[in-house]
Amino acid sequence: MANPRAARKETTRRLLLDAAMDRFVSSGYAATTIDEIASAAGTTRVTFYAYFASKSEIVKALIIERLEPELALASEGCTTGPALIDAVAAGTREQLGAWIREIAAHWPEVLPIIKICRAAQAIDPDLGAGVDTWLEDAIGDISAGLAKADRFEADSRQFRGALAMGQFDYVSQHWTDGAWGVDHDRMCELLTDSWFQLLGE
Repeated sequence: MANPRAARKETTRRLLLDAAMDRFVSSGYAATTIDEIASAAGTTRVTFYAYFASKSEIVKALIIERLEPELALASEGCTTGPALIDAVAAGTREQLGAWIREIAAHWPEVLPIIKICRAAQAIDPDLGAGVDTWLEDAIGDISAGLAKADRFEADSRQFRGALAMGQFDYVSQHWTDGAWGVDHDRMCELLTDSWFQLLGE
């Protein structure tokens, strides 16, 4: 049987993380206070500090405990999924599209945390590392996939990866269902077409 005290501590930590996410999304990182997070979690400022040293520490916990596992799941079990390397190496519209659709399916879970991280990064630059690292790794995976297929000039592969992930990141940050006149399926289709022109066989 689980230790009741440990279970209570874990529940309190989860409530603080949930409350921080809710407050950061609704009010913004800069405007949210520790007292507001604690109150929303049904606890006190003193209790907050028993778990987290600062707002930036709770954002780091959101990155490690919620964002990174979700990105790993989206990338089939690892932060820089071999699925992307294989899709790019194959170079078909179907495989590129399958990767895009798989990652896009996780946007509802990851985008709120990414937006929080980027807002917090304006105040504490170190907080963007998790998101930026994932993007850099994905750019490297695209380059590796092109190298595996021996497609395009070697000196263009990393840049093509940057262009592809730049598109992907911008769309993920700004598109909502129906935005720019396209629904989810059409968005994935058009993004796939763009990637195929940039990366495909």
